[in-house]
Amino acid sequence: MTDIPARLGAHNVSFGSAVRVWLRVAALSFGGPAGQIAVMHRIVVEEQGWIGETRFLHALGYCNLLPGPEAQQLAIYIGWLMHRTRGGVVAGVLFVLPGAIAILVLSLIYAAYGQVGAVAAIFFGLKAAVLAVVVQAVIRLGKRSLRNTMLRGIAAASFLALFVFGVPFPAVVVGAGAIGWLGARAGIAALQPSGGGHAAGSARTGRFEIAWPAGLPDHTRPNAPRTVRIAALWLAIWLVPLGLVVLAAPNSIFADVGKFFAQTALVAFGGAYAILAYVAQHAVAGYGWLTAPQMLDGLGLAETTPGPLIMVVQFVGFIAAFHAPGSMNPLLAGTLAALLTTWLTFAPCFLWVFLGGPYIEALRGNRSLSAALGAISAAIAGVILNLAAWFALHTLFGELRPIAGLAFEMPVLASVDPWACLLAAGTALAMFRFGVGAITTLAGSAVISLVVYWLR
Repeated sequence: MTDIPARLGAHNVSFGSAVRVWLRVAALSFGGPAGQIAVMHRIVVEEQGWIGETRFLHALGYCNLLPGPEAQQLAIYIGWLMHRTRGGVVAGVLFVLPGAIAILVLSLIYAAYGQVGAVAAIFFGLKAAVLAVVVQAVIRLGKRSLRNTMLRGIAAASFLALFVFGVPFPAVVVGAGAIGWLGARAGIAALQPSGGGHAAGSARTGRFEIAWPAGLPDHTRPNAPRTVRIAALWLAIWLVPLGLVVLAAPNSIFADVGKFFAQTALVAFGGAYAILAYVAQHAVAGYGWLTAPQMLDGLGLAETTPGPLIMVVQFVGFIAAFHAPGSMNPLLAGTLAALLTTWLTFAPCFLWVFLGGPYIEALRGNRSLSAALGAISAAIAGVILNLAAWFALHTLFGELRPIAGLAFEMPVLASVDPWACLLAAGTALAMFRFGVGAITTLAGSAVISLVVYWLR
């Protein structure tokens, strides 16, 4: 490795080539966290061979414990592993940038023109196609993390706990982690971490592992003074803009929106839908920033654009300021509030990863911790299956009826949408039978839906 130029790093992956890969990941980041994680795995582990299977799942397990969008945090983590802080920043920023731009543009259109039939038709087609993308991602993630009956049982239990009984997501994660930890300490073989991802000569051994077979590069090792510097820097990056807004306009909609979403970033556990329920409760019922139908419209925008699903908070911030702009132009006020919301939601993700990453890397050899994270990864497969089921019910049926004492909602069969079923089945056939890519499938479904709208 001594003859490799320093700019490439010991793993021989240049920063410029990494930027191009992260641009590709960002362009394909449809389908919510399941689809995004699956895309990242296919590109980073299988195609590029940057890191091994075990390290990927180890990082994913840690990111699932953090508040905020786990897929973006996973991108930050891998970018940081490969190219230090600048790699993490580029990976994280590029991951959210397409979605942030798309949601902002669509928010402007939504506010200016309302419900436009052609636009609604495009969203309808995208939503049906996204269902197939999510199902494909669930299958891929399950094959990767559910390697035995015990882990499949954990996944099934997590799905039932969430989908049927409404158990809080943090309880599911903590429970799965405890099972993995205690099972490894008790010597249960099914819960022992697999070493295949880093075995010599394994197809899933990445360039990172090959470059440092006997240890870790300096930036991934715990260092107390560096930890203090990272905490001070990224806390300032996150909160100084909010402080300036509060000082300049303490009673404005911008201060209210900023304080609410800074607080939300600290409690953003439980996956996107859990957080969206919290946001909807406060933004709709509490602050009255937008109506329930508008909240659902924002969710539709986020579901059918690239990037984290939690990007819907940008739409909430936009509509809040658009309705209460003060002396500003409503569209300008909405844009500024949207940018502030996005900053306060995603900036802390860099803090969590850069702060905790070295300590998580140092504990990778701890078999009990690895088993706990492996069990959490299995539980997350069940969590994502819950998301796919929730998405399918709300895409294919117009009406759902709650069941007393259960979280599960029974679909009203008479409310089934035949056109949504047809589009979903067609896109699933295209992806599973003929291997059509996600972007092509999404675009084709949107075009078909738009053509049908015009014909009608």
